[in-house]
Amino acid sequence: MTIRVYNTMTRSKEEFVPREPEKVAMYVCGPTVYNHIHIGNARTFLTFDIIRRYLSWRGFDVTFVQNVTDVDDKIIKRAAEEGLSAAEVAETYTREFRLAMEALDILRPSRQPLATETIPQMIHMVERLIAGGHAYEVDGDVYFSVRSFAGYGKLSGRDIDDLESGARVDVDERKQDPLDFALWKTAKPGEPRWPSPWGEGRPGWHLECSVMSEEELGLPFDIHGGASDLIFPHHENELAQSEAATGEMFVKYWMHGGLLQVNAEKMSKSLGNFMLLKDVLEAYPTPVVRLFMMQTHYRSPLEFSTDRLDEAATAYERITGPLRDLEVAKRSRARERAEAGAGDGAWATRLAKAVEDAKVRFVEEMDDDFNTAGGLAVVFGLVREMNAFIWEGPGVGAHGEHLPLLERAATAIKEPLEVLGIEITLQPVRVSEYPAEVFQLAADYAGYTGVVGTEAVDALRKARDVVRSEKNWAVADAMRDRLQALGFTVEDKPDGSHITYGR
Repeated sequence: MTIRVYNTMTRSKEEFVPREPEKVAMYVCGPTVYNHIHIGNARTFLTFDIIRRYLSWRGFDVTFVQNVTDVDDKIIKRAAEEGLSAAEVAETYTREFRLAMEALDILRPSRQPLATETIPQMIHMVERLIAGGHAYEVDGDVYFSVRSFAGYGKLSGRDIDDLESGARVDVDERKQDPLDFALWKTAKPGEPRWPSPWGEGRPGWHLECSVMSEEELGLPFDIHGGASDLIFPHHENELAQSEAATGEMFVKYWMHGGLLQVNAEKMSKSLGNFMLLKDVLEAYPTPVVRLFMMQTHYRSPLEFSTDRLDEAATAYERITGPLRDLEVAKRSRARERAEAGAGDGAWATRLAKAVEDAKVRFVEEMDDDFNTAGGLAVVFGLVREMNAFIWEGPGVGAHGEHLPLLERAATAIKEPLEVLGIEITLQPVRVSEYPAEVFQLAADYAGYTGVVGTEAVDALRKARDVVRSEKNWAVADAMRDRLQALGFTVEDKPDGSHITYGR
């Protein structure tokens, strides 16, 4: 099967053919380290973590490079506010960023260059641009001449004349054109600085990624990723200065993720409508946060709310439910079935087919521009089939004969989730984990006087089925309410009450 990716440059899906067979060179714009990242930033990093994971799973050797911008106007401003040096601010939030990525189960980059470690290479690129007539120096500042590059605007689809007419009138009058952007900035008092042929200064933001990506991956590399708000001007400027400096194609496939929104507005620190990733992860487990983001295609906007996270938590429980049920069934070897043995072959055929279909369909969905929403829909479909087999069909069988098939189904559920970086935690229930109150409850309603937690719960299940069959709804509801208060989940299904703990 062929992987197809949406290329921002061509505005279409294309067959993915890397420059080297079975190898992928991938670069994703990293953070500007002046604060903790918010959940909107995290979506972009998670998107490309998933793409990297999937490509690796499909057999590619992926080199994943992500920069860290550790010198920038925002860092300098934060340092002045806190009475620290820019280097101290950058070091603090670089460390915090790496901890946040680890908490979100995002794989470490193959390489993660810092802007401040690549200054000589940046100066060299500026020199090449000046020599080629694509840049000019004014009072120690160096600007890229946008009109010197014939392809400017091809990535974003913008016309340079339209951009010119919309430019602000109060731009730096020293520039030859209002659209020209800074490659090198003269350092102001107290700012970080490095020596250069044009005096002491620091690089412009756009320059950094061009230099670091070429330095680490060579040209053209396969995938350049980032959020959609970077298409213009950042990636447009990167492309222009790189291709102007080298005369080579810069990137084969440009990929951009949709933005996280709050009330249809982009989440950003400037708008004040953001939640920090670290705060979200204090309230929701990592697998739930990852699942929340994957239920929408990576190129589409994603509306953020705690309600949506709660829905993702429920969805996660739907996935883990039958897997946990299987573990319980394996311990007891069988569940009672009045119809045990009847029609088992049809049920087994149905589940076996669902397992095989799921494996194929997951790859089909993910090969189609990394469609995690479609991939997860396949997983949820198999979860439904496994649930039906356990609770409406033959279960594990009178002698556990269906356990191998159910374990195959469980593996077919877990494998794609592992590919997506969603950890499945079943936390099997041990007798000692049941609250002590359940034994009193079993004594009250079922006359159980033993000391085994699973037996107490099973006695309660049977007793509740009896009162429900007698239509004694008040007692059945009271039993359910008391069990739920102890942390149990009570579900009424066609074959009777199902009682689980910790779900």
